[in-house]
Amino acid sequence: MRKNGNWRGFSAFVLAALLCTGCGASDGNVTATGMAEDMFSENGAYDAEGGAYQESISGDAADLLQTEDVGIRDARKIIREVSLEVETREFEELVRVLETRVRELGGYVESMDTFNGSSFSDSRRMRSTDMTVRIPSDKTDSFLEKVSDAGNIVRCSESTDDVTLSYVDMESRRNTLRTEQNRLLEFLDRAENVEEIITLEERLSEVRYQLESMESKLRTIDNLVDYSTIHMNISEVKDLTPEAEPTVRERISEGFLQNVGKIQKGATDFAVWLLVSIPYLIIWGAGIAVPVVLLRRHRRKKRQKLEEQLQRPAPVWQEKQPQPAPDEKNDGPEKREE
Repeated sequence: MRKNGNWRGFSAFVLAALLCTGCGASDGNVTATGMAEDMFSENGAYDAEGGAYQESISGDAADLLQTEDVGIRDARKIIREVSLEVETREFEELVRVLETRVRELGGYVESMDTFNGSSFSDSRRMRSTDMTVRIPSDKTDSFLEKVSDAGNIVRCSESTDDVTLSYVDMESRRNTLRTEQNRLLEFLDRAENVEEIITLEERLSEVRYQLESMESKLRTIDNLVDYSTIHMNISEVKDLTPEAEPTVRERISEGFLQNVGKIQKGATDFAVWLLVSIPYLIIWGAGIAVPVVLLRRHRRKKRQKLEEQLQRPAPVWQEKQPQPAPDEKNDGPEKREE
């Protein structure tokens, strides 16, 4: 009976401890302690030992609250993200300068997608790249100044996300899981039979899984906070977008020069196209000329054959055929003259 009483009391205490660590930091511990006291009171012979365990739980709850206080940091957790559209006349030079600057500041290029232009469009010489870089938070402004000096920023958008409360809550949950893991390990060392070991190991596996997941989320947030994310779309252009609004005279002059340039470019493109397309033009010309020549030759032969038939003398039987007698009624002066 003594052994059965010990097992019932120990199982009740394990259940109370699990409820304690799963419900929260302080309130959950107090509730679990009360439940443990009710359970322990069912067996008077176990009250003395149960009191020792209750005292241990109360001490752990105090340590847990203290750990949570330490986890609340003064510095705020702010995730910063910046998007830029940049123009440049020197595409390769700008990309090289920015990559070098990223390394100097201790950052890294997260992704990069470059378009080298197309030979089948007007933008065949216009290149572009989409670049995402991660820069230490305290050096983000320095990098943005470098981008502004090296290129022409036509659009800039920035967003920040304060995750301080979420981070503190996750830290508190992580500390709670760590405390529960330590207590489960202590109970596992004092387990006396297979049933106790199986129950504790199952719960210990769950706690470890949750703890690893929580720590992974915290590391992800730390990375987002420590390194700002900067998205850049860099485009190669012939003329940079002016920073100030141009005057009417400047607009007229610029528009006139642009149209002249377009006409010149169109004539140049046509000349280039004509020279490049000579082989195709020869093939197409031959394909059209051959049927036309054959058709004309056929018509000429047909016309010559018809003329030859008209120039041939009439047959003899047609020449000796007697002429019909003139009609007496129509034998007038006009007929006789004929």
